[in-house]
Amino acid sequence: MRALLGLGGNLGNPRMAMAEALARLDRAAGRITRVSRLYRTPPWGLTEQPDFLNCCAELQTVLEPEMLLECCLETERRLHRVRDVRWGPRTIDIDILDSAGERRATDALTLPHPQVTRRAFVLVPLAEIAPDAEFGGRTVEAWLADLDASAIRSETADGEWWRSVA
Repeated sequence: MRALLGLGGNLGNPRMAMAEALARLDRAAGRITRVSRLYRTPPWGLTEQPDFLNCCAELQTVLEPEMLLECCLETERRLHRVRDVRWGPRTIDIDILDSAGERRATDALTLPHPQVTRRAFVLVPLAEIAPDAEFGGRTVEAWLADLDASAIRSETADGEWWRSVA
């Protein structure tokens, strides 16, 4: 099944952390089939921190969403993710945005991701790899048209950036 992931970070070397995360997920969770360009984005939520680098990826996996979440969390741990401040600085963040259109609402996992339609830093890279994906009956491109993405800047020419870094 297709899972859509959002990745980001703003501490240390986030480009390297995201490339390593994608390589680990490609080995442990399935096959990464598409990756967006890398984008520099302003912080969201807690704004007094460095800019983030963000991307989105498409993963073909046989893992159920809860097992995929565990794989993502283990990848974050191995890349020294510390969860101490909500929306705060981090080495790496991996969010499951969608998993084959499934719906979940548990303490551990909500699908689709509840904030995806409000975050330009997610929708810009997601529009690159899955413009027709739907959330709440609207496509990624339709949701993105409602948001200000003017401060988001591409950092790479294509979605192959991670293969040369990892």
